[in-house]
This record gives sequence, structure tokens and C-alpha cells, in this order.
Amino acid sequence: MMKMMPAAEFVLERTADYGSEEQNRTVREIVDTVRREGDAALRRYTEQFDKIRIDSLRVGEDELQAAYGLVEEDFLDALRKAAANIRAYHEKQKRNSWVDMQPDGTMTGLMIRPLRRVGVYVPGGTAAYPSSVLMNVIPAQVAGVPEIVMVTPPATAGEAGINPYILVAAAEAGVKEMYRIGGAQAVAALAYGTESIRPVDKIVGPGNIYVALAKRYVYGAVDIDSIAGPTEIVVLADDTADPSYIAADLLSQAEHDVMASAILVTVSETLARAVADEVRRQLADLPRKDIAERSVLQRGAILIARDLEEGVAVVNRIAPEHLEIIVASPLEAAARIENAGAIFLGPYSSEPVGDYFAGPNHILPTNGTARFSSPLGVDDFLKKTSLISYSKNALLENGRMIMTLARREGLEAHARAIEIRLKKEGNPNG
Repeated sequence: MMKMMPAAEFVLERTADYGSEEQNRTVREIVDTVRREGDAALRRYTEQFDKIRIDSLRVGEDELQAAYGLVEEDFLDALRKAAANIRAYHEKQKRNSWVDMQPDGTMTGLMIRPLRRVGVYVPGGTAAYPSSVLMNVIPAQVAGVPEIVMVTPPATAGEAGINPYILVAAAEAGVKEMYRIGGAQAVAALAYGTESIRPVDKIVGPGNIYVALAKRYVYGAVDIDSIAGPTEIVVLADDTADPSYIAADLLSQAEHDVMASAILVTVSETLARAVADEVRRQLADLPRKDIAERSVLQRGAILIARDLEEGVAVVNRIAPEHLEIIVASPLEAAARIENAGAIFLGPYSSEPVGDYFAGPNHILPTNGTARFSSPLGVDDFLKKTSLISYSKNALLENGRMIMTLARREGLEAHARAIEIRLKKEGNPNG
């Protein structure tokens, strides 16, 4: 079922989905209309796309309480423990402002401040992921963002109006401001504001192609996290690995999306064949079999490497979102990995451990962007401002060199801004 080939023959295909011309045109029209018409456009688009007529855009306290009555106690217990793990992990990412004072009176530094207001987009319907609420909101809170606003599409069923698991996750994470809107129109509202929703400084969170294109369109007016592609997993394994574990982990990503990518890289042909058999066996009774089967047929592969060195090289070329290393010495192999969003070490560190519970963020670079980008974290919700303070003596000592550099660039006014000070402050030769 899964394509099997020598690792050396594997051709990596990367495609960024920027949508069709029609999709882009639709997104531009929606965003521009929300900018002009505000809340009226939000209500009209919600009725058009979600088939729901809404009166109040904002989620009320009564709806939050109703949501708690619709979720199971074991879900709430697990959610709270996961939130504690995620918070503890991200607390270790906090950074402090700093200054560096020199004997000549020069002071330089970096002032670190949180963003003022952040918008979190949360998908609804069948793609409702309470875990993503925690992963987006908690790092922003740890960074010190004072205003976090969540938008999510209204559901077609449920007393709470929107998915109760999403509402409870947001409430547990500490979100105070929530709106029942989704799609490109929600992104537009966050970016530009309406009568009911004040604009934000940054938008984070996954969504469908229309949400992704809208985030791309409003970037510049606000910051965004990324344009995420379909999920990916690579498993690097040797003959010490259990084929049933590997097959289960490959399918855990394949069930997300027909465009998801699940790849095994191994030095053992025996393991490769055993994993292929396990994938076929485990698919048989998988609830999302149709999606997972199409994913492994179209985007799955088993790559047989000559040795671990070639296996590592292939992994670095793929730069996967998720990388599991199930070899005899996983830490040694991990030290040679240059490109991966998250690395899971050993047979018991299954990818879902990171998706839900361990603490590191599950919002990761996709489509090979782990070559140059990182998981969502506290830094994504901070801004840095540099500090410079020069004393008179420092300027007198260094002024001529500053003027030399300015004049070399042909910027005479820059040079004169220094020169006027040198002449007034006792260095007439400048």
C-alpha cells in the first residue's frame, strides 16, 4: 500500500497552497466588505456560509456555563493537566529586558514587551481541536499579553452555540473575550475591527484555505503566525523498533487530512515490510479510514536507507513537522538532526503525546519550513525595542567615525547631525 523505495531515490515535492484565483478573489471581497460594513457583514456572511443567523456576536457567560454542562468530567481533568504541563514548559521560555553599561557612559540594551492584543482563530465543526486553544492561548498569556480574543465559527448543534469543548478549553485557558464568527470574515474583523470587535496586533491559529488566504491578505496590517500546510510525520527507525508502534504513529497523522504526509525512514528492509503490513492491518477498522488510506497512498512512503547516516541526511532534507526517532541510541541520532519542528525520542514518545499533553507546543513549522522557523512559543507574542544612550564623552570619542560611515553612504545630513554636536560640545574639528 505505502510506496517503498531506496532513500536515495526519494524526490521531495514541496508545494505551497496559495489557493485558486477564485478563492483569492473571494477572500479579498470578504475582507474588504467587512472593513466597510463591519458587524453587518459578519452577520450576513455567517448566515451565508454557516447557515446560522446570529444576534449577539459575543459569547456570554451563560453560554460558557452551559458548555461546562456538556463536557465530560474526565475531559475536563485531562484538559487541566495538559494546560498545566503546557504552561510549565512555556514559562521556561520567558525572557527579560537587559542593558549593558560601558565605562565611557555608553548604554545599549533590549527592552522586551508583550503585544497588547492578540486574536486566536479556532476552527469549528468537525475540525474542532480544544488542544489548539491551549497551545495558542497559553504562550500568549505567559508572554504577558493583556488582551486575548478568540473567534470560532458557530456550531449547528449544541446548547452553547459553538462547540462546547472549544468554549471550555478557552475558559480554562483564561480567555475572557470570545466571538461566534469564523472564516475569512473573522480574520478581517480581527485585523481591522468592527463596531463590536476591536482590532488586534497579531492573529494566530489554524483554519481552512479561506482562513489561511485571509491571514496572508491582512499580513502587514497585523502580524500572523504562519501559513500552515498539511501535517507531516517522519519516523526514523532501525530494527529495534516495534512495527505496530510505527504504523500506529504514521496513521495518527494520516487521519488528519488526505494531504497529510506520513513517511518511514529505516535502515531495515525487514522492518519496512512489517510496517507496511501493519499499516494495512490497522487501517481496516480505523474510523477515518477513507482519509487515512488516501493519505498513505498519495503522500505516504517507506524509505530504505543504506545506513543511519543516509537516514539522517534524508530527514534533514525533508525537514519534517514531527520527527520520531526510534533507534537504539535516539539521543545520538537527534544530535545530528538539523531540521525538524519537534523531535520525539524513543518508542514511548508517540507523536500524540506532544499533540496533547507533554507541554511543548504542537503548532509547528510545516512544508519544510523547519529549515528556518520554529514552534509557536512565548517569543511569538513579544516585541523587542533596542535602547541606546550615549554620553557626551562617548560621542566626542566616536563622532568622527560615525560621520565617516555616513558620508561614505552619501548621507550628509546624517553626518551633520553628529558634526553640530561635536562643534558645540568642545571638538571644533569634528
